[in-house]
Amino acid sequence: MDAVLYVCHGSRVKEGADQAVAFIERCKKNLDVPIQEVCFLELASPTIEQGFEACIEQGATRIAIVPLLLLTAAHAKHDIPEEIHKVYERYPQVEVLYGEPFGVDERIVDILVERIKETNVDKHEDSMVLLVGRGSSDPAVKKDFNEIAQLLKGKGAFKEVSTCYLAAASPNLKEGLHLAKRTSYKQVFVLPYLLFTGILMNEIKEELEQLSTDAQQFILANYLGYHDGLAHILSHQVKTLLSSKGNQYDVYRYA
Repeated sequence: MDAVLYVCHGSRVKEGADQAVAFIERCKKNLDVPIQEVCFLELASPTIEQGFEACIEQGATRIAIVPLLLLTAAHAKHDIPEEIHKVYERYPQVEVLYGEPFGVDERIVDILVERIKETNVDKHEDSMVLLVGRGSSDPAVKKDFNEIAQLLKGKGAFKEVSTCYLAAASPNLKEGLHLAKRTSYKQVFVLPYLLFTGILMNEIKEELEQLSTDAQQFILANYLGYHDGLAHILSHQVKTLLSSKGNQYDVYRYA
């Protein structure tokens, strides 16, 4: 019997975890899979081990494990596979399929354009975007994030889209805002590339409080969030994974 185990990141802020669960509940309706469970990598429960065992207890013989992450970094490559391996060793008869994060997808860029429009600020022809990512020491993340920035530049018709990160990569948030402040752009749309609210969103808001002047306006857009468009992408990913010829060893492909 097939099962899907959605692995969310987790957050110290309860609202962040609640948002993830609500999103998964919406996604479940798009899939004809008898067993669907949600779990968290860290900072919230149930854990990956608990989620995996919940699938087994309901009779799962094949589990598609889907990381609910924006980009492929250490969590997707190492942390989640390590946790899966710990519990999988107890159930070697179960087939495990391991999916991928959302990655670079033009449909997500369309959501970013929508988030900017939702600020209800008339876009000046002399405007730029500062795209704020979570950050990672993995160089592949920076490469993918820069590709997303270039797609946003084209789709949103901006003269410039620059990037910065909240952790583990440079420029950091303060540096990114400082660089934007030094430009001649009259509008700077600050766009958080984050799935959920939490401490990181609060950090961005605090940094922006004193930046706007008569000559230059800083506008904070809403974070990417669990948009309906992401639900469609995720459903397609799950269907593709379950129809693949993958096997239990897929979980080790990033090792």
